Amino acid sequence: MVEFSYTIKDPLGIHARPASLIIKKIQEFNSKALIICRDGKCDGDKLLALMKLRVKSGDMITMQFEGSDEGDAAGALEKYIAEVL
Repeated sequence: MVEFSYTIKDPLGIHARPASLIIKKIQEFNSKALIICRDGKCDGDKLLALMKLRVKSGDMITMQFEGSDEGDAAGALEKYIAEVL
């Protein structure tokens, strides 16, 4: 398992557009992803579940990846989230 944490800088947090972009990027990989924020967590392929986390600006998210390409997935998503959020 590989994981990273990131503090959300976007003033709107993770709203619909960035959430859909994150899910789309996760789907490029074979590894299973888990997104954790505060007391909640969701599978990385569930858009509505990510929206229900209500991630706000200043919140820290942790993303965990497990699978054959977990290192590649974590590296790509860490870079991507820094660009999008």
